[in-house]
Amino acid sequence: MHTYRGHKSPPHTVSIDDEVRSYILERKCDFRVCTSCGGPILLPTTIKPPKSTDTEIYIDDRTIYVSIYQARFLDRIHADMIPHFCMY
Repeated sequence: MHTYRGHKSPPHTVSIDDEVRSYILERKCDFRVCTSCGGPILLPTTIKPPKSTDTEIYIDDRTIYVSIYQARFLDRIHADMIPHFCMY
């Protein structure tokens, strides 16, 4: 399972698809859910660094930072949030 920490925890549970969990653990880096013109997007923190207001979701020794703007609406982190240019 995963745990939360941060400025404000989401008022609900956010599920993380197994495919996303594997994707994150294989890449051995942290990620951030942030806002794009197409909706929420999951990017490595090397591309989009976390902010102090982000909610943190832990998966083993990795962290998914969730933008305060996305945290209140996000119910699920799924593979469609990974941009195609990041998939390798």
